[in-house]
Amino acid sequence: MTSKSYPSGTAAIKAEFLISLEPRAVIDDDSAENATNHVNGGHRGNREDEDERSGPPPEKRQKLSKEEKKKRSGANKGRRFGKMRDELELCWKVAVGNTCEFGDECRFTHDIDGYLAQKPRDIVFPLSVDSLPVPGVSTDECTVVSEDSTIASGLPPSINSSAICPVFSEKGECRHGLKCRFLGAHVKKSDSGSVELVRDDEKVAQRKIESSEVNFLPPNVLKQLRSKKCPQPITEAYLKELQASEGGKKAQHNEDATTFTEAELADGDAQKDTPDVPVRFSEKKRLNWKGLTYLAPLTTVGNLETPVGLATSFLQGSKEEWSLVRRHPSERTFGVQLAGSKPGTLTATAETIAREFGPQGVDFVDVNCGCPIDLVFRGGSGSALLDTPGKLSKILVGMNKALGEIPLTVKLRTGVKEGRNTAHKLMPRLASTTGIGAMTLHGRTRQQRYTKLADWDYIRECVDEVRAREAEENLAPMPIFGGGDCFSSQGYWESIEQGGVDGVMVGRGALIKPWIFTEIKERREWDISARERLELARKVRPHCLFFPAHFGSDTAGVNTTRRYLCESLSFTHRYVPIGLLEVLPAKLNDRPPAFRGRDELETLLSSPDSRDWVRISEMFLGKVPEGWSFTPKHKSNSYGAEEGQG
Repeated sequence: MTSKSYPSGTAAIKAEFLISLEPRAVIDDDSAENATNHVNGGHRGNREDEDERSGPPPEKRQKLSKEEKKKRSGANKGRRFGKMRDELELCWKVAVGNTCEFGDECRFTHDIDGYLAQKPRDIVFPLSVDSLPVPGVSTDECTVVSEDSTIASGLPPSINSSAICPVFSEKGECRHGLKCRFLGAHVKKSDSGSVELVRDDEKVAQRKIESSEVNFLPPNVLKQLRSKKCPQPITEAYLKELQASEGGKKAQHNEDATTFTEAELADGDAQKDTPDVPVRFSEKKRLNWKGLTYLAPLTTVGNLETPVGLATSFLQGSKEEWSLVRRHPSERTFGVQLAGSKPGTLTATAETIAREFGPQGVDFVDVNCGCPIDLVFRGGSGSALLDTPGKLSKILVGMNKALGEIPLTVKLRTGVKEGRNTAHKLMPRLASTTGIGAMTLHGRTRQQRYTKLADWDYIRECVDEVRAREAEENLAPMPIFGGGDCFSSQGYWESIEQGGVDGVMVGRGALIKPWIFTEIKERREWDISARERLELARKVRPHCLFFPAHFGSDTAGVNTTRRYLCESLSFTHRYVPIGLLEVLPAKLNDRPPAFRGRDELETLLSSPDSRDWVRISEMFLGKVPEGWSFTPKHKSNSYGAEEGQG
């Protein structure tokens, strides 16, 4: 069979690997980003329809409060991830070797021997991919404790001295103590015969000098934000400046004490295409990104890469939102992308980030002007800012003032509506008047979402417009990146040539094939084997070892790590090995027909069934506990129950 036999948009699989010509179900990135209830398989309207069918008549139905409506709306609210706990819960104080002040009245057990007797066996992380259990072999084998070694050590059967605890390895002590699922790495039998925790004092002392993660917001600052008492003098001064520049129009704070009132925005004056506030930022650090690769800010599995945060949530003191800006030492260049719709809110968030973390903690801040999600767009954020250039300019100027030395960048789409591109007018204006340090243009409109091919010819037109304005006003050239459909080394370098950009931002391509940056750097297409893919997951990707150190090495933390690993596999299973393809390079939006891999492991890694993703997680993290379940973001092909747990 030749590639000519395949319908348009179908990946051409070699005949010997074909199972059926029927293409796999479409994986809709648009609906995955926009859906609110995947358990019921639809958007918010579907949920309301379901309520109407099953609940009381409308006249007798209780009206939802504003808070309840907020809880029920939003992206992927149907995916609930409850925490998995130990069947018998050991007191936290006792688990780390301390005395519990509640004594016998404590609601958790203090019986260490009883706890260890029922505790799941230690997880033994594989030292090489060759030690992983192959498909068809029980995953129990990867965590089986040798009875002889257990007897020889005199430790309970649940403890395996071969275990390696990622927290203990990094910090010299494990904050989870006896509750750790890798307990054998930091426990020994004492002279009295009891189990005793081990501590590496030298490593603990060294860690105090070389801290691991950075960008922790102090509790007192969180408290100030929640009580709306956090000082923001730069934001206050800038809002007064805006008030004066608008001819005395009142630019006061709203109920969040950081932005304009709803009435002012409703008037449309704040969104009117008014003249920009003149400003020069000659003291700003220039960004030299030419030749660098750029991973797009990610909301699904990217909370430990370049994170995406909501400005309003930051200003409300949300611990979850501020946890997104934590930076691991391995991240050489680290940026924070902010989404918001109002100058006061975004300026205040930028001011807090700059004051608390400085240029040592954050290398740049990016403004999201490209998100196409309905909920974001209707709130005036994301791609909605493309139609309000006056307000966008005010936002960028204010944030630049607040960030000090930290550069500000912006991510855009070509426009809002299909056939009505506006970026060629907007980008030169922003480059000239706002002091931003770099721009990224996704080659689709908001209306196109992720459908149709990115328009790299139009990206070239926009780049040329910016370069012309820079030459006209004697401005230093800024880095401009393009984005859209990058899925191979060949595609990357062709896009740079076609678009005239300094680099390409890679998003979905990196989620589906994380080794794409190796391909780009080495300018080759890598026919990576199934075992090489697993070895990358074991050595490079953070889910298996770094995430337990981040989320915790106890039962709850390990299963949160498992959820993120399954979330990652919900993307990587979409990769079609290039050795199976008749035509290269592979295209991001091509759908493959049903196929088998070159071996059982490759077939397993390509499975769209989330139950197989869970099987893969068991290779690294041991057997799934009873009652654990997983609901993918892209499709309600859930493992276990209707609602996923973490």
